[in-house]
Amino acid sequence: MTPAGRAVADAEAAAALLRAALGQLSEAVAADDQVVALTEVIRAYELGLAALRDGLRQAHARELELRDRFEAQSAQLSRVLGAMTALQQSPETTMLLHPAGALSNARSGMILSDVTPGLRAQAEALQADLDEIATVRALQANASAMLGNGLASVQEARRLLASAAGDRSSMPMRYAEDPEELQALRDAASSLDDFAQGIARMEKDVGPPMEDFEGAQGSLRLPVVGTVLRPYNEPDAAGVRRPGWVIATAPAALVQTPWPATIRYRGPFLDYGNVMIAEPARGYLMIFAGLSQVFGEVGDVLAAGDPVGLMGGAEAPAQEFGARFVADAASGGTAGRPETLYLELRRGNETLDPAEWFVLNPFVEPQQD
Repeated sequence: MTPAGRAVADAEAAAALLRAALGQLSEAVAADDQVVALTEVIRAYELGLAALRDGLRQAHARELELRDRFEAQSAQLSRVLGAMTALQQSPETTMLLHPAGALSNARSGMILSDVTPGLRAQAEALQADLDEIATVRALQANASAMLGNGLASVQEARRLLASAAGDRSSMPMRYAEDPEELQALRDAASSLDDFAQGIARMEKDVGPPMEDFEGAQGSLRLPVVGTVLRPYNEPDAAGVRRPGWVIATAPAALVQTPWPATIRYRGPFLDYGNVMIAEPARGYLMIFAGLSQVFGEVGDVLAAGDPVGLMGGAEAPAQEFGARFVADAASGGTAGRPETLYLELRRGNETLDPAEWFVLNPFVEPQQD
């Protein structure tokens, strides 16, 4: 299989994931636990999109490689095609004659017999390259049409999830909300660090440890499908360092908790947008900042994989989404991922490097230069 063929096969497998996810939407709406079912549908859709993005990026890279090679060899290929055309158009009787006589005829025949296979091989290689480019173009066209058709379904799934998460009444509670203390703490805090330390000092009883959180170090799944823009303590363009990860995501991306945890705070904070602070075990806090919507209430106990909220932003209209997604995927990097989620992990008053706790998968990866 050619490199473009492999990329196309990967992208087609991803498209199958997307279609399967959308096919489950009607079942999710009728499920007893809509939150769980809709979460699975949306995550499957987003994983399929990420896989398709990767396949399109690889296919585009292969197309550029082939075009660069074609341009570099264009003069030689023109001569090859000219020679092949001349050989095809020349009458056999003319090809057998030579002005210098029979000996020269024999020599020219020997030369032609040596040259023709090489010319044919170059022409066949050129045709294979052109076929690969055509395959990539067909993939892009098919992906664009399929994505545009599926957008409305996943948007409906996100809307239903927000409604179902707000109506969910079976969520276990560890303790009652203390709005006055939280409000005072939030108003007094001048930074996310101050706020997190204040919450840690509130000494809420989350009960016995929920499984072995410390034993999960190095195996946690990232809460969102995206690209790690800035690792732990790496300065941004303004020289600001943050003790967590900044992750680029697609608009309206689903954010999930990677471990069972109790919600300690949810709501707006300073310029971080909506913030969710969850406690996976005594002494530990996970912070998700930059969300547009947050689900659940303070005191709710979330299972691993439960939805925390949705990122902001809006995808392109259905008639443009497919084409824009294909173009963004071909651009690579963080194109098409304009939203940013801030992820921070804390133990007591210290922050921890998420790289020591979370596993990067093929669709959540460090930004490529």
